[in-house]
Amino acid sequence: MLTKRIIPCLDIKNGRTVKGVNFVNLIDAGDPVVLAKQYAELGADELVFLDISATLDGRKTMLEMVLKVAEQVNIPFTVGGGISSISDVDLLLKSGADKVSINSSAIKNPGLVNELAEKFGSQCVVVAIDAKKINGEWIVHLAGGTIATALNLFDWAKEVEKRGAGEILFTSMNNDGTKSGFATEALAKLSALLNIPIIASGGAGNIQHFVDAFQKGKADAALAASVFHFGEIPILKLKQELKNNKIPIRI
Repeated sequence: MLTKRIIPCLDIKNGRTVKGVNFVNLIDAGDPVVLAKQYAELGADELVFLDISATLDGRKTMLEMVLKVAEQVNIPFTVGGGISSISDVDLLLKSGADKVSINSSAIKNPGLVNELAEKFGSQCVVVAIDAKKINGEWIVHLAGGTIATALNLFDWAKEVEKRGAGEILFTSMNNDGTKSGFATEALAKLSALLNIPIIASGGAGNIQHFVDAFQKGKADAALAASVFHFGEIPILKLKQELKNNKIPIRI
């Protein structure tokens, strides 16, 4: 059985790590390179960096940051934000990233998923999906969760899997930053529908929420930000509790 993964997420804006609630009210959470090194030493399985402003200037900053992070960590890390072409991905992978995450660009140009999978392999293509439950239906949003689309979460996830995505990073906008738990029902439905790994994101507030993401949501990995950034849940303690709950995890 494959071990489950714990993934700290660092949202990057203007070269700093930030964290908000429901995608707004951002506060500073520290230097991403320093945090990355700490997480690698503290037992994180992977890291995710998302450039949430994704401006042209942010792209340059992101490349410099990727180089610095690659020098400091020995675990896989994924980079996302503003990626819209093969050349963007080529630069990031050459700078040291192991995977890339695409979101809005995949919605605007679904063929990009195919192109990246063919060029670099599905294993390095993560499709991030930000979705909000509205009137009982999970609606996909783009541009950092600011624009609703006509896409349904489950239909879109199935499509990108067919196009070559190697992994889905599903963030529940309803749960994000609330510390009320992951969207386990939606996770379980995704898990039953897809044959590729699903990363749960949005809502982590305590250790039980991670247990639920794996046991009820059937997620392959769980991602969180503020509970790690502000020391609320030590990663090794979390992993020990997961192991106590008979969840396969690397310690």
